Amino acid sequence: MHPVRVAVLGSGSWGTTFAMVLADAGCEVRLWGRDADVAREVSTARTNEKYLPGIALPPMTGTTDAAAALAGAQIVVVAVPSQVARATLTGLRELVEPDAVIVSLMKGVELGTDERMSQVIVEALDVPLSRVAVVSGPNLAPEIAERQPTATVVACADPDAARLVADACASSYFRPYTNSDVVGVELCGAVKNVIALCVGMAQGRGFGSNTTATVITRGLVEITRLGLALGADAETFAGLAGMGDLVATCTSPLSRNHTLGRHIGEGMTLEEAVAATGTTAEGAKSCRSVLDLAQKHGVDMPITQGVVSVLYDGLPVEDMARALLARPQKAEGVGA
Repeated sequence: MHPVRVAVLGSGSWGTTFAMVLADAGCEVRLWGRDADVAREVSTARTNEKYLPGIALPPMTGTTDAAAALAGAQIVVVAVPSQVARATLTGLRELVEPDAVIVSLMKGVELGTDERMSQVIVEALDVPLSRVAVVSGPNLAPEIAERQPTATVVACADPDAARLVADACASSYFRPYTNSDVVGVELCGAVKNVIALCVGMAQGRGFGSNTTATVITRGLVEITRLGLALGADAETFAGLAGMGDLVATCTSPLSRNHTLGRHIGEGMTLEEAVAATGTTAEGAKSCRSVLDLAQKHGVDMPITQGVVSVLYDGLPVEDMARALLARPQKAEGVGA
């Protein structure tokens, strides 16, 4: 039986790490990116020092040739920054095999359209939603690159497609669970980045564990509230893609969104914090589209509103904290 052929689009830290997972699981992997030096290094030295320093990669092909990467690929994994996904994929539409399953590793909501990444993929590649899967969970790339054990969720409307992807990435250290709730899994992945920004801001101002726990818990309420309004399954939010990913992203210094938020809390401007973080922190851009999406559906998301106000309206972090605590007292719950 021939190994599953997979194209991974995006040779940054998460794309390279997931390519490693797939190769370790026995897939034939081609990793596409725009940096020729990275592509050459992946193929010849089996490293990607720019994004995963010190990590030994399994055999895979790095390339800047999208046609070569996508030819014959049964699974196409998309790991590019969410805000450039539409432009990137539209240019590759004719190169994707007609029966390929498209896998989104992206965690964001598109600015301007407020669309989730699966919706962007459907439109950009002109594929049915049944061929689009979403992978999300407590999956910090540097830890997985060290082959530390973790689990994830593969969500797809078509259970056979979800199983194909799950089988392709299952290994001794990476355990996928399947799920049909694409909406819920995607929203968890996008909104947890915004909550992690808030936690980072609070910690950057010197607030401690009580504040962190409060923001995480109430943040999960916000994610759940928006998800239910969009038709997601309530169970998703208590699982790996929901609480699991939220805890990992909000508490680890490896989280780019947490790190950027901490820099903001320590007094940096957004531009300074982005430069200091050094890599894409999706929540800094997606927070505005998440808030737009919530407002369209009449969903109250005060933490998300606070993050937007700090990043784009000049609200001091202390004032955000005071505003959140000054909200009217209610009974605890998703409706509160």
